Amino acid sequence: MLSEIKDLRNSKISQVVSSKLKEFETNNQWFSELCFCILTANSKAQTAINIQNEIGETGFISLSQEKLVEIIKKNKHRFHNNKAKYIVEARKYYNIKGILNNLNEFEAREFLVENIKGIGYKESSHFLRNVGYKHLAILDRHILSLMKEEKPLNRKNYLDIEKKFNQIAKKLDMNSAELDLYMWYLKTGKILK
Repeated sequence: MLSEIKDLRNSKISQVVSSKLKEFETNNQWFSELCFCILTANSKAQTAINIQNEIGETGFISLSQEKLVEIIKKNKHRFHNNKAKYIVEARKYYNIKGILNNLNEFEAREFLVENIKGIGYKESSHFLRNVGYKHLAILDRHILSLMKEEKPLNRKNYLDIEKKFNQIAKKLDMNSAELDLYMWYLKTGKILK
């Protein structure tokens, strides 16, 4: 795996990865991104992207729960009722950027896990990566498969596996956000977000 990632880093994919990381750093739609991550839990990223594009930042803030259910369901997302409910409940954290502003990324993730219904460590890490944080692992099934990890992902196991992930990133002289994109590309042949 390490040699494959090194090869990718020396290919045209590195430009796509660099561009995506810059896009994350300049992402100003934090609440929309939080809702995207609520939608990606137990679902495909592309489905959540389609829903996010249709609803948009203002829709996540202003649409009724019923309208959110309708749009989520129309996009063939499972758990449309729960996802809409979680998005409406998350509105009290609309100013999530301001709330997380004085926290380091590990504290920010703990805040999200404890306060945003519908997301855990993986999706909290995903959200934080998508708004420019760089040192958290997004341990989805693709990454776990590449790492040959089969433990259930409770908090302790997540943090243990994340340490291994970060060691791989350090060995490759890159941050976790960059490594995640390369590993995801290795498994899927795509770079989404």
